[in-house]
Amino acid sequence: MIQVLVVDDSVVVRRLLSDALTSDPRISVVGSAANGSIALQKLAHLKVDVVILDVEMPDMDGIETVRRIRADFRDLPVIMCSALTERGADITLRALAAGATDYVAKPTAAAVQADRMNSFKSELLAKVIALGERVARASLQSPPRASVIPEPKPRRAPSLAPPAALAFGSSTGGPNALATLFERIPADFPVPIFIAQHMPPLFTKILADRLAASSGVRVVEAQHGVPVEPGFAYVAPGNYHLTVGLVGARLVTQLNQDEPENSCRPAVDVLFRSLAAFYRSGVLACVLTGMGRDGARGARDIVTAGGSVVAQSPDTCVVPSMPRAVIDAGLADLVLPLGNLADELVRRVQAPTGFRASARALSQREM
Repeated sequence: MIQVLVVDDSVVVRRLLSDALTSDPRISVVGSAANGSIALQKLAHLKVDVVILDVEMPDMDGIETVRRIRADFRDLPVIMCSALTERGADITLRALAAGATDYVAKPTAAAVQADRMNSFKSELLAKVIALGERVARASLQSPPRASVIPEPKPRRAPSLAPPAALAFGSSTGGPNALATLFERIPADFPVPIFIAQHMPPLFTKILADRLAASSGVRVVEAQHGVPVEPGFAYVAPGNYHLTVGLVGARLVTQLNQDEPENSCRPAVDVLFRSLAAFYRSGVLACVLTGMGRDGARGARDIVTAGGSVVAQSPDTCVVPSMPRAVIDAGLADLVLPLGNLADELVRRVQAPTGFRASARALSQREM
């Protein structure tokens, strides 16, 4: 049984969240709190597997509460619950940077009145179950004998083609993983970057702004019909799929609201598939932390077109399902911890000649 603590200053929201959670027999709400101070007191006495935490509360807000929780409960999953507003998005991303694990957007009053709660309920339950089961698995595992990271082994031969585009796919844990990577991407990065992060509207614009503030490259929320330029990173907007297409002789970003794939819009599969169609062997894709299998089919399209796929090592993911699906399918040519990914990706893009030589040698060894 996954035991949850619900923290929100609204009695109505606490009841709404509790009812949604307890509709699944695998989840038990073991307590609730009206603010962060009360939550911390309850955490000291309750066994809790997951915390659902409001962003804006009196006395102690969500960001400060996350910091306090992390001081005493380093690995306890904390899911932020925020309003679908620009302010809510900004505070939520700050909470993620402070140590929160994931987030859900509160349903609007109109959605509640119209009984359009199914999508919110499904998202909430999926995240609580995924994070709660991760805690349960971790508690059953023996502590590692050493902290040395084993040497990663290639799963397939890397592409010999020079990368012409870099793409990221991510979900749960993605904002912080992307922030870690973009701090190490230089301003003179010679190819465009495309990002599909599972996020609602407004959140993706704030994510792009935050990545731009910490990176040398120019990160923007993608717009329809904008020419693709090297040194720019394009974040798929919430509720839109991001693809590329030709207008005359120019490659441009394109947005659409086609049906969700893998229950996601934006979907990583859609982006990867589009890039494989236009860049062919020039795609270098990286699948980061996330829940579900989004990105696995798109990664196969990239590999079939001659491109390369790198995956974040599952043991460094908040939720490892997305990269695990790619790894298990044999589509990743390299699996690396988050801390080593940026240098590897930059090396492949900035030194394609040397990379092709090392890739060719690797391919010959595996023959």
